[in-house]
Amino acid sequence: MSSQRNLRLLFIPAEKWAVGSIGVLLCMTLSGAFPQAAPAQAALAPVASNTLPSIGLLTLAQAKEIAFEKNWDLLAAKSGIDAATGQLIVAKEFPNPIASINTYKVGTYEAATTQGNSIWHRSYDTIAAVSQLIEIGGKRHDRQVAGRAGVLGARARFYDAKRTLDQGVTKAYVAALLAVENARVLGESAAYMRREADVAEARFKAGDLDESDLEQILIGVEQYELQQKAAEAAAAQARIAVEILMGLNKPQGNWKAADTLDEMNSNALAAPAARAGAERPDVLAAEADLRGGKAQLQLQRAIRIPDPTISLGVEHDPPSGGPPVDTFNIGISFPLPLWNLNGGNIKTAQAAVDQFALALHKARAQAAADVADAEVEYKEAIGRLKRYREQIKPQSAKSRESVAYAFEKGGATLVDLLEAERTDNDVRIATAQATSDTASAVADMAAAYTALTELDLHSLK
Repeated sequence: MSSQRNLRLLFIPAEKWAVGSIGVLLCMTLSGAFPQAAPAQAALAPVASNTLPSIGLLTLAQAKEIAFEKNWDLLAAKSGIDAATGQLIVAKEFPNPIASINTYKVGTYEAATTQGNSIWHRSYDTIAAVSQLIEIGGKRHDRQVAGRAGVLGARARFYDAKRTLDQGVTKAYVAALLAVENARVLGESAAYMRREADVAEARFKAGDLDESDLEQILIGVEQYELQQKAAEAAAAQARIAVEILMGLNKPQGNWKAADTLDEMNSNALAAPAARAGAERPDVLAAEADLRGGKAQLQLQRAIRIPDPTISLGVEHDPPSGGPPVDTFNIGISFPLPLWNLNGGNIKTAQAAVDQFALALHKARAQAAADVADAEVEYKEAIGRLKRYREQIKPQSAKSRESVAYAFEKGGATLVDLLEAERTDNDVRIATAQATSDTASAVADMAAAYTALTELDLHSLK
């Protein structure tokens, strides 16, 4: 890999690192990486920290804690649960009764009766009534089924937002670690070249090396130092990306990672245990949408059945002669389904059901594809990392040391030295890349395997 290719690597934007394949935590414990039957209430449990630690060090666990409490998308998903719960409350409520009072014959000639000329005794005809709409055809039941499905779907989306946030924070955090490691490797390469420059200067003074050769080595030193500064800037950008996911209002990237890539790559991956009836949260949300859509379709069909309104009232109409007579009355009214049979709403609801069914099939296929992709990604990355660490990196370091020693003694050319230094630098950066790629695959598998049951969702308060 040439120095120009190294520069292109180092200038990858931090936001792409945060979602790419180069940054995820490998040492996630199985209890965190693959949630099994953790209580659903824990998803909303308060965290101890809501700001960056004052000492300037931040662990991945602390970053996740703060993100789970302050991330804007997760808070929006949580508010979605409250909104869906409100809709369920509306679905459970009965229609309010309607009270009415009507007075007739007001202002008629000679309104007084034998009872007197007060308002109550005049010949005004007053009717007071209370009417109540009665829903029939299972409308209220269908509306409640749709409401409960909406709450379940909102809770599943909250869990899915938490799942993807966990994955995103991990990748962003490791992207910052990778940039720091790249800066360290480039600084190390600059130090190696600086030592070779001292040797070259001594040989130049002794007349054993041309001035142009010495200048080439010094140029190499400056290139590595510039690339190191670029890597440090990329690390700052990656730290800012972590803070954005953490929901900080003024992200600046002024913290240091307390974890290292090597520490994160120390645990082996174990296959998660399957849970009966468990599905990915996004699949559960799609299932809830389909269930709610079917209930809405039933509701729209039931709306074709007219709902009666029953009224009870009392009428007070003092006659002109004789004692007053108060009468009770009862009535029923309902719309006549002649022109509007709710066909448009039924067709719309049916189309929504069809869309929800397709979305469910897609969610299930995507969940299976994510698992397969993550397994392939992990298998390739762990094999590549093992080969770099056990074979390529030691061989490259040994070759660089041999060529450097030979150059010092006059047994190797400048071209040989520069090529050996460049190759070793590229190999060490590629090893760090393989480390983060392996960690990325683990986090992707953790996200792909995250599974819950409807019981978990129902228990979320």
